[in-house]
Amino acid sequence: MTRPLSIAYSPCPNDTFVFDALAHGRVPGAPELAVTFADIDITNGLAERGELDVLKVSYAVLPWVLEEYALLPCGGALGRGCGPLVLTREPGGTADLAGKAVAVPSERSTAYLLFRLWVAAEVPGGVGEVVVLPFHEIMPAVRDGKVDAGLVIHEARFTYQDYGLHCLADMGEHWESTTGLPIPLGAIIAKRSLGEPVLRGLAEAIRTSVRMAWDDPEASRPYVLEHAQEMDPKVTDQHIGLYVNEFTADLGEDGYAAVRGLLTRAAAEGLVPPLGRDALTFV
Repeated sequence: MTRPLSIAYSPCPNDTFVFDALAHGRVPGAPELAVTFADIDITNGLAERGELDVLKVSYAVLPWVLEEYALLPCGGALGRGCGPLVLTREPGGTADLAGKAVAVPSERSTAYLLFRLWVAAEVPGGVGEVVVLPFHEIMPAVRDGKVDAGLVIHEARFTYQDYGLHCLADMGEHWESTTGLPIPLGAIIAKRSLGEPVLRGLAEAIRTSVRMAWDDPEASRPYVLEHAQEMDPKVTDQHIGLYVNEFTADLGEDGYAAVRGLLTRAAAEGLVPPLGRDALTFV
């Protein structure tokens, strides 16, 4: 490449931890990056419009973008015990959500897909109005009674009790108990037009960046904390520990099975278009 690769990922600690070495030119032989920070709902839209070379997106958006973009086998977020939560002001049963207003961070997010699959199985009659709010506004909206419940992700797992909220259900627990598979959350995709050599080199550079972060966590700390939006450092460490794991270095068989399983189930419910047989093939 004779120009930097344009890339967008979130300011969340897992992304800045993963990409620190690569973004700062510490991975030998790696392509230069021109980084944009954006929340997942924005990067999903960028992917659908084909606007950047490399993007962190929701796995849920893949059926709309895999013709132009390839799924990289590393750098993303999958795991166990890390699924989205449904939060309410008062403790209750899942049936209490029937017909109620729920705030979600995006209707094209993996969290929303997992939520819809859970609702189909567990909430007779389904929920009522779905309100899309920026991630940071969801817990205050539930606390203040603007919505009946909220679907939250990431560090909200560690902070929702600070808002006086209760966990009604864990979408990850439901997914894992019904499939036995890890929870697919965020993917790294890159334009197929970059060509196989660049795509393979980028994947290896991301893997190296992940390993460098694991080998020397303190090296990435300034970058992580700079963009962590006033997050407590202890929460930052919990966040990284939960979302950066063996699947970040390599999706592997279980990772690919989880992605295909999620999108196949979602297609069966009419939530996403069906995947082509080779759609998830890297190169």
